[in-house]
This record gives sequence, structure tokens and C-alpha cells, in this order.
Amino acid sequence: MDDRSLSDRLLIGACAANSLLVMWVVYGWLTDGTGWLGFLISTFLLFVVLLYVATREQDGAQAAADRVGEVVIATGAVLLVVPFLLLIAFIVSKGAGNLRLGFFMHDQGGITPTMPATAGGGAHAIVGTLEQVGLALVFTLPLSLLTAAFLNETRSSWRRPVRILVDAMSGLPSIIAGLFIYAFFVIPFAKTSTLFNFNGFLACLALSITMLPTITRTVEVVLRLVPDGLRESALALGCSRARMVWSVVLPTARSGVTTSVVLGIARAVGETAPLLFTAFGLDLMNANPFSQPQESLPIFIFRNIQKPSQASIDRAFTGAFVLMVLVLTLFALARVVGRDRTRSRRRRRRPAPRTATPEPS
Repeated sequence: MDDRSLSDRLLIGACAANSLLVMWVVYGWLTDGTGWLGFLISTFLLFVVLLYVATREQDGAQAAADRVGEVVIATGAVLLVVPFLLLIAFIVSKGAGNLRLGFFMHDQGGITPTMPATAGGGAHAIVGTLEQVGLALVFTLPLSLLTAAFLNETRSSWRRPVRILVDAMSGLPSIIAGLFIYAFFVIPFAKTSTLFNFNGFLACLALSITMLPTITRTVEVVLRLVPDGLRESALALGCSRARMVWSVVLPTARSGVTTSVVLGIARAVGETAPLLFTAFGLDLMNANPFSQPQESLPIFIFRNIQKPSQASIDRAFTGAFVLMVLVLTLFALARVVGRDRTRSRRRRRRPAPRTATPEPS
């Protein structure tokens, strides 16, 4: 540690201590105070002011602005990460204790409110979530890739209306997607068709509406990062524009496309509102998404957390813990599938260094 970094840390610590003591005097002695939230906000604002003034006197205005910017960004990162970690710790503490192997093997058939939280399971909800999200991804991914390629790789006059539509869909509440599928399919055709009644297929259609703008916008941003030289080289070799996009642009942006898929899955896997109007939920196992109501983990959590028995509430936290683990598992699998393998191939193909042979004496 050099003297400069030590002096900077001492300066930050002195400013933090002074702001804390001044606000403690103000809130504790001169006023009645407005609670801990006001105390923390006032302390942080005073800390930023003191840090700027002290750094400006020592290193100049530019260094002071940079230092304040670093502090604000670091504080924002902490404010984002700490609640996230607390939420994960809360779910793990509430749900991991009641998790048993039977949760992945049984459904809720025959479970009464007097039974413990470890009775029954959520296998029907896990199967429903995997099927609904998987079907939604099958429908959404090709449309998203085509739309993103159309917006980024063409010069059509339709790009502006399509981009406006995608931006409008990104701000659409998820419950509107469920209501749309319910009004468009369930109400007119529920009495005459089992396919357009409450089932997992209609749930995947509602989830597709929520996933489509997320994946499309993210893939479009990723495609912009592909160097134009690759496109020009492919076109110069005689490739058509469609072949260029399929063989050059998309493989180059594969890791970014994988991240887009993960974001789309994360956007849809925890949705509850659209599933209430489409899948409806069922306590028994139904592995056929095209017939009869089907459970999912969000509906499983939603219905159990509302029940008055403590066992049902604990069962809901167990479902939330399994849902969190499922999302992390899907994220890890997507990263493994979409990782860049060119470096490993180059490393395997790289010849071993030759050792110099000694010359004969």
C-alpha cells in the first residue's frame, strides 16, 4: 500500500466520521429527529459534501469530482447488492429447512391443512414450470432473433414502427398478457375446445408475450457490438445478407444471445399474474400442457402463501427456494452452452514450444 492510497483512505474515513458525528449532534441534541432513514440520508449527503471540499483543497476540482463519482457509484452498488443478498438469505433460511427429496417426487394430492410442511411435494409445479417456460422459449427465441436481425441488419422503412411496438411491449404489465390470452382464447373457445381452455399451452403463450420484448431488445444491442468488418468481409466473399447474419453475425454474438435468453427466462419464470388467467393451477400432476389446468411454481407459491396454516406458508417458502435454485441452474446451463469455445480450440491447436537441441561438440 503506497502513501497516496493510505492518505486517501484516511481522508474518506475522516469525512465519514465527521459527517456521522455532526448528524448525531443535530438529530440527537438539537432536534427530535426524523428517524433512522433521514439520519442516514443526511449523513451521506454531508459526507459527500465534506469529501468534495477536502479533495478539492488537496487535489483540485477534477479529482474531487472523480472521487465523489466513485463514492456515489460504490454506494449505489452496495444498495443494490445488500438487499439482494438479504432476500436470498431470507428465502434460504425459510425454505431450505423443510426441503425433502419427496418435494421433487410427489404432488399435493390428499394433503390436508393439518399435515406438516414436509408432507406432499411440488413435483407437479416443477414439471409445469419447466414445460411452460420451455414452450415459451421455443416460440419466443426464433421470433426474437428474427426481429432483432430485422431491426439491426436491414434498412427497411418498417424498422421504426417495429421498434416502437417492441418498446411498447417491454412496458406492458404481465397481467395484461394473461388477460389478452384469456379474452382471446378462453372466453370464446373454452366450451368447444380443450386446447383453448385453461392449460399450460395458453400459459406459455402469455409468457411468450412477456419474454419477446426482453430478448429482442437485448439481442439487438448485442448485434450492434459485432464489428462491421465481419459483415463486409462476408458480403465481399459472396454471401447473401441472410447467410451473413446466420453464419457470421449470430455465431459471433453467441455469448450475448445466451445472456439474452437467460434474461428472458428470468423475466418469465417468476410471473404469477398471467398464469392465473391461463394455467389456472392444479394440485395434482399434469404433465400434458395441452389439456387441463396445470400448476407452476409461481402459482404454487401464491396459493400456499395465502392459506392460514403455517404448514402451507412454509411449503410456499420451500417452493420459492426451489424456484430460485431452478433459475440459478438454468442460468449456469445457459452460460455453459453459450460460452466462447474458440479460445479453448486455439489452445488445443497451439503447437508445443520446441526445445533447442544442443549442438554436437
